[in-house]
Amino acid sequence: MLFVSKPAYSPDTLQTADLICLFDELFFSAQNTRLLAGDTEPEYLPSDIHCGYNRVIFAHGFYASALHEISHWCIAGEQRRRQVDFGYWYEPDGRTAEQQRAFEQVEIKPQAVEWLLSEACGRRFYISTDNLDGDPVEVAAGRKAFALSVWQQACHYYHHGLPARAEVLKNTLLDYYQRHEIFSADLFVLERL
Repeated sequence: MLFVSKPAYSPDTLQTADLICLFDELFFSAQNTRLLAGDTEPEYLPSDIHCGYNRVIFAHGFYASALHEISHWCIAGEQRRRQVDFGYWYEPDGRTAEQQRAFEQVEIKPQAVEWLLSEACGRRFYISTDNLDGDPVEVAAGRKAFALSVWQQACHYYHHGLPARAEVLKNTLLDYYQRHEIFSADLFVLERL
């Protein structure tokens, strides 16, 4: 008898598969949107003549990338969800200080949502300024201000509720990962960023 071994999966892969299933159960029928693992950079693609549904594509199968891209989708309004990458510009790594501040302004709310979703499934959230090739002194100084803004927004969301799609997903993740009792304001302190 020939035995074929199962492929080895890391916990991240299994959890990513779970996240894909949960997202699709919640949003495929209701929002015509699917979560997909991509091989390259993340992107959002609205439905078009080649594909009849919207696609939230995360990078390289990374769980954190999935949560981040979902967060952008959760706060995007109807008009933005009709545009590739929600109509946002993207300046590559090595941005100037001015470009970096503009980037951070767009990232405050998605990263705050991502933080709440991360904690709902028991994963540590790491803030991202996404500018590794920028001036190190400028990046460090800007990171503190950015972290403060993300923390303030996360606290606001925690106390007043997330945008509707994010709230539904957060509660589903809390149920799935059985984290209702653990999920508290104590998780959202500035020092954790």
